[in-house]
Amino acid sequence: MSLVRIITSRLRTALRPLLISSRNMSSDPPEAILEEVGDKGVITLSRPKSLNALNCNMIRIIYPKLKEWETTKTMVIIKGAGEKAFCAGGDVRNVVETVNDENPVGEYFFREEYQLNCLIGTLHIPYIALIDGITMGGGVGVSVHGQYRVATERTLFAMPETAIGLFPDVGGSYFLPRLGGRLGMYLALTGHRLKGLDVKKAGVATHVCDSARIAELEESLLKLESTYPEDIAAVLNQFDQEATFSKNEPFSLQPVLSKIQSCFSGGSIEEIISNLEKDGSEWAQKHANILKKMSPTSLKVTFEQIERGAHLTLQECLSMEYRIVSRVYKGHDFKEGIRAQLIDRDGNPRWDPSDLSDISQEKVEEYFSPMPSKEDLIF
Repeated sequence: MSLVRIITSRLRTALRPLLISSRNMSSDPPEAILEEVGDKGVITLSRPKSLNALNCNMIRIIYPKLKEWETTKTMVIIKGAGEKAFCAGGDVRNVVETVNDENPVGEYFFREEYQLNCLIGTLHIPYIALIDGITMGGGVGVSVHGQYRVATERTLFAMPETAIGLFPDVGGSYFLPRLGGRLGMYLALTGHRLKGLDVKKAGVATHVCDSARIAELEESLLKLESTYPEDIAAVLNQFDQEATFSKNEPFSLQPVLSKIQSCFSGGSIEEIISNLEKDGSEWAQKHANILKKMSPTSLKVTFEQIERGAHLTLQECLSMEYRIVSRVYKGHDFKEGIRAQLIDRDGNPRWDPSDLSDISQEKVEEYFSPMPSKEDLIF
C-alpha cells in the first residue's frame, strides 16, 4: 500500500467518529418546523418530549419567517407535534436555572416572546392555531392572539402562573379581561383548567374539531383557493358543526358563573378571598383555599395586571407585562415556584412574603413602574 493510501486510510479512521457525530447532530429534528404550501405557511412546534414548550430557539426560528410570510403568504397555520400538547408553556425552568449566569436566558427570552405575541396579534393575514392538546402559558401566547383558534376534545387550557410565582403573561392582561364578566380574573388568579368544548364556550377558542379530523381540517384549509374570511370561516364552521364530542353539554362553569361574577368582583385580592369565605358554599371555600396556596405576590400583581389590562391595547399590555416580568423572574417566588413544581416536584413552595398583608400597594406598583428607556419594551 502506498504512503498516500496509508495516510488516507488512517485519516478516515480517525475522522469517522467526528463524521458520525456531525451526521447525528445534523439529523436532530428542528424544534420548530416551517413549511411553505403554495401561498400558505405552516408552523409546527416540534418538541413533543417537552410537550412543545416554547424556548428562545423556537421563537428565533418562527419570528423572522412569520414576518416574511406576512407579505408573501395568504394564511398561516400553527400546530404542535405529537398527540399530547399544542404547547404546554414557555421553557421557564431554563430561565430559572440560568438566572445567575453571565448571560441569563430571562434577559432576552421574555422580550422576544412578547414580540412574537405582538406580531401574531397584529398580523395582516389569517392566523389559525390548531390547539389540539395541552395549551398553557406560552402556548396560549402563540395561539390566542390569532384570528382563529380551533380546540378539540383533547384541548386543556390554563394560565397556571400564580402557582409558580409568575403571572398570566404573554398578553394575558389583554385577552383575559375580555372574556366577559369576571371569568378572566377567575382564570388568572386560580389557574382553573378548561377542557374541550369549554375552551370555546369561555371564548378562548373560536371553533372546535374532533381530534381525529384535525389533519383533515388542516388539509382542507391548505386547499383553499381563496383565503377571504368567509372562505376560511366556511371550512372551520363545517368541522365545528360536525364535531361529535359533547356538543349538547352546557358550559361546565355555567352553574357557578354568578358566583364567579359576585365573588371575583372585589376591589382587591383580599376582598375576593373575603367574598368567597362569606359565600360559604363548597365551591367558594374550595377556591378560597386554592388562592391561599398561590404566591401572595403573584396574586396581588395578577389582580392589578388584569384590572389595568382591561383598558389597554395588546401592545400596551405586553409592554406592561415586560416591566413586570423583568422584575418577577429575578425574585424569590418565581425561583421557588419552579423548584416546587418542576424541579423537586414536592408541591410545597415556601413563598416570601408568605402573607398578603405583608405586600403593600406601593410594593405592587414597583412592578409596574417604568424602566430605563433603553430597557422598556416599546412597540
